[in-house]
Amino acid sequence: MQALIVRGGWDGHHPVASTELFVPFLREHGYEVRIEESPAVYADAGVMAGIDLIVQCVTMSEITAEQVAGLRDAVAAGTGLTGWHGGIADSYRASSDYLQLVGGQFVTHPSKAPEFVVGGEEDNYLEYRVSVTAAGHAHPVTAGLADFSLTTEQYWVLHDDLCDVLATTTHPAQPWQPWHRPVTSPVVWTRRWGEGRIVVTTPGHSLDVLEDASVRTIIERGMLWASRTPIET
Repeated sequence: MQALIVRGGWDGHHPVASTELFVPFLREHGYEVRIEESPAVYADAGVMAGIDLIVQCVTMSEITAEQVAGLRDAVAAGTGLTGWHGGIADSYRASSDYLQLVGGQFVTHPSKAPEFVVGGEEDNYLEYRVSVTAAGHAHPVTAGLADFSLTTEQYWVLHDDLCDVLATTTHPAQPWQPWHRPVTSPVVWTRRWGEGRIVVTTPGHSLDVLEDASVRTIIERGMLWASRTPIET
């Protein structure tokens, strides 16, 4: 099995340290791991034809039309794609073809009440609940997991109906916010694209969140499930 890690973009999401957390897991499950520091490899059809799983951690950044076409073609042909947080849900904002592939886009993470805002990234750390859906209870990526709480960025995500949502979170309508009713966003979803499988997990802003037992379990199971030849978890 061949796994390709593509990492880069905004350093605030720790693309090197976060992906290194999962390299031992991949190797223990029989993958040979190749690491690239940009999406340029996506345009190499010869390389991509041999990849069983892509683990992407590239926040924002840019991608060329040839690179995103190579990624889409590889997934359609059976290569799995997975990632977490901004490394997959806030990548390549200018590419509508990429956004269609992954099916969801980060738009914001609501902040604390104004009186608690001090100007740091902690302003956006909220305690929130992750709720496993009925579909999630039956899916290999999230089966057997109970609902759990996190204190970190709570992603507000735009998504479409091709996503199979395995877990959600609800943004409350707070007095200091402009929306008027609670809004539910997906936290974990899967997606079929041609012969390929995609898994997106929105928590993962920092290493401690990735090391949360539930988050890590979801990401690791997602890697195995998304692979060209899915591995039983």
